[in-house]
Order: sequence, then C-alpha cells, then structure tokens
Amino acid sequence: MSALAHEGLVIDWAQMPTYNTVMSVAVGAGLILLVWLGRELIRNPRDIVPEGWALAFGVLGLILTATGLHMTLTWPLAAGGFPYDNIIFGETSLAFGVLLLAASLYAWFRGKTVLATEGALEHLRQVARPVSVFVFGMGLGLIGIAIAGVRYQLFAAPPEEPISGAFAEWPLVEAIFMSSLIALVGIGAILFPFALQAVRSGLWKIIGWVWGITGIAFLLFGAMNFFTHIGLIVNTMG
Repeated sequence: MSALAHEGLVIDWAQMPTYNTVMSVAVGAGLILLVWLGRELIRNPRDIVPEGWALAFGVLGLILTATGLHMTLTWPLAAGGFPYDNIIFGETSLAFGVLLLAASLYAWFRGKTVLATEGALEHLRQVARPVSVFVFGMGLGLIGIAIAGVRYQLFAAPPEEPISGAFAEWPLVEAIFMSSLIALVGIGAILFPFALQAVRSGLWKIIGWVWGITGIAFLLFGAMNFFTHIGLIVNTMG
C-alpha cells in the first residue's frame, strides 16, 4: 500500500480501510486467465469449456467490481491519508472488474454456440472490437499512473511494514517496481485494439508476455501483502 515512510508511524485503521491485497491477487489471476484463454482459443478452441471460464471471470469480476466501486465512490477512502489510492487501485480495479463480468456473461450465454461454429476466432474478434476503445483508454490511464508513481515516488512502504519496509530509505525502488508493472499492463491494453485487426497478429504475443508476466507478479505480490499488510497494521495500531 502507499504510505509515507517515517519513524513512529501510527495509523487509525478504522478511518483507513485497505483491501488492495485481494484486489492485487484478483487482478493477477485475471491477467493470467486472459493469457491462458487466448492460448486455448488459438490452439484448441473446441476443447474449451466456456462455463468454467465464465465462472472464473465472474468470481474475479465480482471481487474487483465490488471493491473497486466502493473505493472509487468513497472519497477519500484513505481518510486523512492517501486519496490517490482511490484512483490508482479503485478506478482501475473497477474497470477491469466490469470487463471481466462482461466476459463472464458472454462466455456463459454464448460460449458454446460460438465455439461450435466455424470462424469462431473471427467472430470473437468482431465482438471485442467495440470494447477495445475503452481498453485502449484505460491503457493510457495506466501509463499515466505509472509516470505519476515515479514522478511523485508513490507506493513506498513505511519501515513499519515487513519485507517492503526494508526499502523505506529508497522510495524509488518500490515506485519503479510498481510503476513498471502498471505500465506493462497499460502497454498490453494499448496494443489490444491494434491486435484485433487480425486474428493471427504478432501483437498478441507481446500482449501475452506483458500480461502474463505482470499477472504472475501481481498475484504473488498480493499474496505476500496478506502478510506484510497484517504486519503493518499490528505495528501501527498505536
């Protein structure tokens, strides 16, 4: 989480809820599943069980939509602390969550029919084209967040936070790390509408790599934060 590093930090957690732990895991899992599904669509589209993907996207979409919507509409969620967290985590999670819910509904109601027909990939390409405008816009937004993260040295953990706090004296370390992950997701999103110009576009490999790498990183980082955030809360309850 974002915090200013200084000695003797005390936080009133009743006024500063945080749950970007589960959000990070859900985002990471969502990116990994998108890459996985893309590979399956290219290699063995008729072996795909769309109900399974619909359930997976639905679970992740519900988590991200609910938490992202609450964080977005509650201003500032981090009372007296770090209101930019609402933008960085809340708005982006809300956008990704709604996209996953839409994919879930489509896979549940139309997946079997589409995958059973010839030209399934071409049909899916046409279906995804309109929403690619929003994906492109959010990609630009993610690049903006990444630039702001380095420019204003955001994401730095205080020394009271286990593991991440070891870099408290060098706030640029975590700022560059997190901003790089966010920028890579943004690059994939920006390339998405251009990749849709052709089913076999070489851009899909780039998108697969950047989303796959960042998906694993976000999932592992979020899992680690279940420990580090608990430690931070214990160490700053006053």
